[in-house]
Amino acid sequence: MIRQLLFSSLALTALLAISLPAEQTGPPRRVLAADDSTRRLAIIAPDGSVEWEMKVGAIHDAWVLPNGNILYQQGWTKTVEVTPDKQAVWEYDSAKMNGNEGKRVEVHAFQRLAGGLTMIVESGPARIIEVDKAGKIHREVKLKVNNPNPHSDTRLVRKIANGHYLVAHESDGFVREYDAAGRIVWDYEVPLFGKERKGGHGPEAFGNSLFSAIRLANGNTLIGGGNGHCVLEVTPKKEIVWKLEQNDLPGITLAWVTRVERLPNGNTRFGNCHAGPDNPQFIEVTKDKKVVWTFKDFKSFGNSMPVQAVLETKK
Repeated sequence: MIRQLLFSSLALTALLAISLPAEQTGPPRRVLAADDSTRRLAIIAPDGSVEWEMKVGAIHDAWVLPNGNILYQQGWTKTVEVTPDKQAVWEYDSAKMNGNEGKRVEVHAFQRLAGGLTMIVESGPARIIEVDKAGKIHREVKLKVNNPNPHSDTRLVRKIANGHYLVAHESDGFVREYDAAGRIVWDYEVPLFGKERKGGHGPEAFGNSLFSAIRLANGNTLIGGGNGHCVLEVTPKKEIVWKLEQNDLPGITLAWVTRVERLPNGNTRFGNCHAGPDNPQFIEVTKDKKVVWTFKDFKSFGNSMPVQAVLETKK
C-alpha cells in the first residue's frame, strides 16, 4: 500500500510538472503573455495551467478588453480583435489600408480608446492613426524619427490621460510626447550612462533602444529601457528619481526590458525579455528593489516574450 501511494504521489508530481509549467514566486496571478519564438499568445491561470491560447506570429502588443475580447496583432501589419472563443470580430491591416499599399510598414503598438476608436501606430509611415470599426481614419499624427527604420521607428505607444501620445522611439533612443496636433511637447533621450553600445537584445548587449514609456499619476514618466537593461523614472524636468539596473536584483539578470507598470502600492512590474531560461520573464519589485513576485514559463513561452500583463482573476 505504501509503495502504491508513493508511486501515485510520484506520478501526480510528474503530471503536475508536465501540465503546470509556469513558475511563479509570490502571490499566484493570472497572466497574459505572448512570445514570437513559440508563436503563442496565451492566458496563464494562477495555478499555472493554460487557460486560453492562440497561435500568433510577430507580436509586440496585446490587450484583454473590458468585454473579454482579445486585441492583438497577427504579424507585423494586422491588428485583430477576437472573442474568447477565437471568432474574429474586427481587423485592420496596416499594409493595405489608408495609403500604405506598397509601403513597408510594421505595427508595434495599438490601443482601444474610450468611444470605440482604435489607435494604431505605424512604423515606416511614421504615424499614429485612430480608426473606427470601418477602418476610417479619424485622426492622424505624424511622428518625428531621426533614424528611420520600419522595424524600429517605435515600440510601445500609449494615449495618456491628457489626450497626448507617449511614444517610445526605439532606434532614436527617445521618449517623445505628442499633442493631438502632432507637436512634441516633451521629450527625453535615454542616456547611455557612459557605456559603449553593443548590438543585440540579450544580457551582453547594451544601448538605449527603449521599449516602453508610461505617464505616472505624479507626472513622472516610467521607461522600459530595452537593451539598456533598466527601468527609469524621470521627472518632467528630466531628472532620474528612480532607477533599476541590470544586476540590482540578487540572482536575476535583466536583458531586454519591455513593458513597465507602476502599481498603486508603489511597486513596479516589468517584462524581462531575452534574458535566458535562468531568469524570470516578468518581475515585480518594491521601491527599494526587493523582488516580491516573478513569473517564468519556458515551456509555453520562450526567450522572446515582449508582451506581459497581469489580469484580474476569474470569479
